[in-house]
Amino acid sequence: MPKPVTPLLAADAIIELVDRPGRPIVLIERRNPPPGWAIPGGFVDVGECVERAAVREAREETGLIVTLRALLGVYSDPGRDPRGHTVSAVYVAEAIGEPRALDDARAVLVFLPEAIPARLAFDHAAVLADYRAYRATGSVPPLRCD
Repeated sequence: MPKPVTPLLAADAIIELVDRPGRPIVLIERRNPPPGWAIPGGFVDVGECVERAAVREAREETGLIVTLRALLGVYSDPGRDPRGHTVSAVYVAEAIGEPRALDDARAVLVFLPEAIPARLAFDHAAVLADYRAYRATGSVPPLRCD
């Protein structure tokens, strides 16, 4: 029996540094294509729950130990990743400390949410717009499929 073809599953964490004024967030500059700044995250391993994958990927890419606080949303637009259809669960997380570029990250920087770089990978501009709305209202964005 042939295996069904399904989207890949990823988990991302918008990391708020709670020990800094303004609760800035951590973004990584991707080492591999597609280029640009991105929310730390990556693929869920077989046998791994999505939440653990988000925590693992955050640590592998930034060195930070994060605590997940909320599920911002599930992003599933088939065109969101130029490498193929990938669905990502995006969490809001908290951490303290100094992030550093590890694993797939070429660089890591801290940004206030209203001052993020223009060159973002994937659909992360839309995800971060949802995050800014979440921070302003305390409510997760409405469900949608663009």
